Amino acid sequence: MTNYFEQTVKSISESIRFDSSLKFPTPAQPFGKGAADCLAHFLSLAQELGFETRNYDNYIGEVSYGEGGGEFAVLAHLDVVPAGGGWTKDPFGGEVSDGRIWGRGAIDDKGPALCVLYALKALKDEGFVPSKKIRLLLGCNEENGWNCIEHFNEVSEMPEEGFSPDGSFPVIYAEKGILQIRLHFPLENAPFNYLAGGTSVNMVCSECSATPRTLSITRARDLGLEIRSKKVIAHGKSAHGSTPELGDNAILPILRYFEGKSAQVAEVIDILFRDKYRLTELKDATGALTFSPDIIKYRKGELQVICDIRYPATVPYADVIERVQRIGVKYETLRHQAPLLQDKNGTLVQTLLDVYERVTGRKAAPVAIGGGTYARALKNGVAFGPEMADDEPVVHQADEYITFERVQLLLDLYKEAIRELTK
Repeated sequence: MTNYFEQTVKSISESIRFDSSLKFPTPAQPFGKGAADCLAHFLSLAQELGFETRNYDNYIGEVSYGEGGGEFAVLAHLDVVPAGGGWTKDPFGGEVSDGRIWGRGAIDDKGPALCVLYALKALKDEGFVPSKKIRLLLGCNEENGWNCIEHFNEVSEMPEEGFSPDGSFPVIYAEKGILQIRLHFPLENAPFNYLAGGTSVNMVCSECSATPRTLSITRARDLGLEIRSKKVIAHGKSAHGSTPELGDNAILPILRYFEGKSAQVAEVIDILFRDKYRLTELKDATGALTFSPDIIKYRKGELQVICDIRYPATVPYADVIERVQRIGVKYETLRHQAPLLQDKNGTLVQTLLDVYERVTGRKAAPVAIGGGTYARALKNGVAFGPEMADDEPVVHQADEYITFERVQLLLDLYKEAIRELTK
């Protein structure tokens, strides 16, 4: 697979230069110009490599290979979360240095998507004839609601089996349920005129600011807040909403600044950050419930907080809702996805485990995650890479990157996985 390594690195760098985060839509570009241009770039590369392609109205793209009797899907995505703050590299520069490719989407999920494309090209060059039609699908709205998948299901038919290169190795057999809600906390006599923070529902808030009615320089400094133009500003560290413990939520220090001035603000802190209603006690073999308040704003006498909840795969949805209702404030359900739970001993999981062990030399067992991948769109789907358990966490964080070593490993793994599952 060394013959396509340099081309893969170049293509990943090029793809990163498109800011494919959700932008203002148009009828022809439902997720913004950046996402549409990024999809066009990917499909153009695939055509140059000799594959048939199709663009489903800039919602999702397809690269197909083979004409077998059945179908096998690989589901990746080209959209990204907003860059956020704290970068030392250009988030959309695609810089190649120090054995890494830097930028938003490098590991989530443009890099892996392009590794799959060049793995298919290597199989094609070898004359491999799959027993199934392979459909590489490239979504453009994975990070914000899956409208790309909804559109695809309206205009085409989703294969039943496949994998998504958008999770962790060795293979993910279970994914927690996803519940994203907006909580409305009434706030009388708010001690601030303005308060807002966060950019994406599945990213830990990295910056939050407020304009106090009375500015206390001492209080702000004690909490490590920046003071700028009568505002107090907290700087945290972003992380994926499914792993809030890996981040540093900037909402908390801003709320703590006002904690002594408002009992209602103190109550909000108890609910959001001290788990007053014990949501995180819900757990099973796939892990404990996680609760991440990622976006906050003050509006019309209330604090509105959007929270990302990932709940254990075997815990009933009704049990989660019952805990949410205990909070006792108005809430809206913005998004819900049921958990994914596949058979650990099934052919798909065991074949991918065998490929992983054979290529890496590591013994492994299937794992569960809190993140949500396109594997849920398949009747029999799992996530397969690209992250390893001992990786530095960079997904949805500043200075996201993928290493050259990982690119080569993905090329090898995806080539063998697709061969084994479609031979």
